[in-house]
Amino acid sequence: MTQVQTTIHSNEPGKVLSVLQDELEDFTTDAQSFLAGSYDEMAFQARRLRQGVYGQRQADVHMIRVKLPFGGVTPAQLDALGEVAETFVPLRKGHITTRQNIQYHHVPLSKATEVLKVLGSVGLSTREACGNTVRNVTGDPFAGVCQNELFDPTPYAGAFARYWLRNPLSQAMPRKFKVAFTATDADEAITGIHDIGFIPRIENGVRGFKMVVGGGLSIMPREAPVLNEFTPVDEYLKVSEAIIRIFDRADELRKNRAKARIKFLIDRVGIEEFRRMVDEELKGDWTNKDFSPDRLLFVDDEEATAPARRDSYTQPAREDRDAFTYFVQSNVKAQRQQGFSTVQVKVTRGDLTPKQFHGLADILRDYCGGRARTSIHQNLVLRWVRDESLYEVFSRLRDLGLADAGADSVTDVVSCPGTDSCKLGITSSMGLNRAIQERVVSMKITDERTRKIHIKMSGCPNSCGQHHIANIGFHGAVIKVEGHEMPAYHVFIGGNYDGGKLRLARQLKVRLPAKRGPETVERFLKLYQLDRQGNEEFNDFVDRVGPQPFQDAIADLVVPGEFDDENQSMFIDWGKSQLYKMERGEGECAI
Repeated sequence: MTQVQTTIHSNEPGKVLSVLQDELEDFTTDAQSFLAGSYDEMAFQARRLRQGVYGQRQADVHMIRVKLPFGGVTPAQLDALGEVAETFVPLRKGHITTRQNIQYHHVPLSKATEVLKVLGSVGLSTREACGNTVRNVTGDPFAGVCQNELFDPTPYAGAFARYWLRNPLSQAMPRKFKVAFTATDADEAITGIHDIGFIPRIENGVRGFKMVVGGGLSIMPREAPVLNEFTPVDEYLKVSEAIIRIFDRADELRKNRAKARIKFLIDRVGIEEFRRMVDEELKGDWTNKDFSPDRLLFVDDEEATAPARRDSYTQPAREDRDAFTYFVQSNVKAQRQQGFSTVQVKVTRGDLTPKQFHGLADILRDYCGGRARTSIHQNLVLRWVRDESLYEVFSRLRDLGLADAGADSVTDVVSCPGTDSCKLGITSSMGLNRAIQERVVSMKITDERTRKIHIKMSGCPNSCGQHHIANIGFHGAVIKVEGHEMPAYHVFIGGNYDGGKLRLARQLKVRLPAKRGPETVERFLKLYQLDRQGNEEFNDFVDRVGPQPFQDAIADLVVPGEFDDENQSMFIDWGKSQLYKMERGEGECAI
């Protein structure tokens, strides 16, 4: 029988996961042994991955991934994240990922152990952020404060994360395992692209979840089919364990790590057979224990510490009114608790500087009751902001360079790190992100429907930038021209995740030179604006006209041209200075 850890858990904000000091000391000892040459490289690789320390394409430096269950973060944690960025990270920044983690890049292994101790001092864990484990449990950043939710799934997301942390079953699975909890059918957590997804339901007064299983992007993108329409909260951990037990025993998945996710098993046997397999697994002796989540729940009464009303608040200056009004319209959402709102902070490319980390920590202390959550759009959602204080928050954000309007809009472009750090990267997706965002901002788009378009890109087919669910998406590729290599992209249109309506994008039959990405986006947006019918949304337009008009619109752009002095810049990737050469290493995601 699997033994689950018996750690006494805290309901203190930010203390979702236990940080074991002995574990950090052991890792320090192991890292020192490895650096001294007395620890086997492959054995240490598995060791450091379990501790969230990941190899980069650059030699002798590492990426450190910090888990934020359901995206939750406190002021003290933001300060610690800023301290790490300032003290240990050469680029002096932290990066919010599309799975609500924080990542640091280019950290020498000799400094990694110090980083883990700084993070651990405020309850931040990197344990099992990498490797073939249950990864960070993501969640709806508006859970607990959004309209129309049946109940707040946050305590149950916390219990799930606690149940699987250091669980012997989840230390060496065939592949990584991703889980998400959303708050409503609008599905802000995008459960359909996860190995398991939970959507709240109530039947006969009993709380539970609709469970979906086997979703994912990357190779063979799939929307997760429904496993159970209703699983009571007293059973959701047990059913989840049945799923993971089946997955862990699926040795055929271990033969090809590129096809080792649970979606491949479910695609092969079908959801009906997989449901039967789960039912059969639930008959095992391992079920003879208490699966109630009560002892593991993360219960945080945020409303109890919400900011009190002050006697007076600063009002917008005349010259600020238009900018502030636009910011409120695009970034602010009323909470279900009267008088409070959430503020979605648009974090360009997910990157935060030390000054911004510390400044956000102060905003949380002064205006949010100490509560915020990262989002899968690489942004930060401030919670419990009094409506009267919105202008003051806007002003403080502006001082930090974080008051841009348009969070999760056409100007809020999402991408993975690409070749800036990732071994699997083919192209500089961050560089393309920067170029496309600058182009779209320069277009000064005011049309409401065009502003709703989402643009995402990944530096390789793995879809860490979630290009498969973008209205306009890209993933890295290469074009060979006269013996030379040119950075390029495959192009996708028509994906969706808004409103809980998940839809996978279709790939165009083109291979686009990377340097022509911004022009491609501009042409697609103008094509839509010029030829749409009435109030037709972008994806409805895609469905009506099909892919050909998009391919025709960029027919001249997909011609790479010759390798000569005039065209040589096309053979240099965004943000780089040398001629492009595809160098793709062995990723560590599946080790």
